[in-house]
Amino acid sequence: MLFGRVATGVCVLALLARAAAATDFPLEKFNCVDVAPTKTSIYLGSVSLTMPTFERHDDTYSSTYLAKVFPYFYHEKGELSIEFSDDDLRRLEHGAVVTFKGRGVNSGGQERRIEGRAVPTDATSGKIKVRVFVSKKIQLIFNTTYRFKER
Repeated sequence: MLFGRVATGVCVLALLARAAAATDFPLEKFNCVDVAPTKTSIYLGSVSLTMPTFERHDDTYSSTYLAKVFPYFYHEKGELSIEFSDDDLRRLEHGAVVTFKGRGVNSGGQERRIEGRAVPTDATSGKIKVRVFVSKKIQLIFNTTYRFKER
């Protein structure tokens, strides 16, 4: 009988702690994130990447993108999605480096795997490194910054 009461008490404390953590950490301030335009070098040129504000729905940030290759006058448009859980956001807010994965799909339906890491400088901004796997042998590495904002 005592064991049942202790187990019930532990469960209640765990639920209270989870509820307190949820109210102490309002995730709404992480609904949108701006990523600064970025550029990387390639053989005899460069690739610039711009994205409007990413919006979060469930555990995924989504946006569109425009990549331009100079001097080849090639450009690519598409959509990006990055997986980022509530726990990832909590760790990021507390200063921990967080890795993430995602995917891009260009307007022609070609898929690109994405991997990266976010390094916070404060609770709402920091630096990110993103790898875009264009093919099995080609990957583009972009270094830029991010800043969260409320919708």
